[in-house]
Amino acid sequence: MKFSVQSLYTWYRNVLRNPKYRWWVILGTLVYMLSPFDILPDFIPFVGEIDDVFLLTLLVTEVSGVVIEGWKARKGVDTTATNNTDNPTSTASTVDVDAVAVK
Repeated sequence: MKFSVQSLYTWYRNVLRNPKYRWWVILGTLVYMLSPFDILPDFIPFVGEIDDVFLLTLLVTEVSGVVIEGWKARKGVDTTATNNTDNPTSTASTVDVDAVAVK
């Protein structure tokens, strides 16, 4: 099995997006950040902070993405229900289109 940063990132992201394990991953990440035992020891200036900064950035990015997706999904459900009751002629389906520039 070949190790890569991309595969580690993909695994972390997929586990974090799984509602069953989400809070365990967040808690584990925070415990790792506060723990004196690191992959790169914190007593080495700058180098010791690399893993903490990387993990914190990854955690904030993924948690904010999950929160935004949940917020959009909740808002989307509310707006479609409101639109259907206010305007019975509106359609409930939305079509996403990928636009491509032609030169």
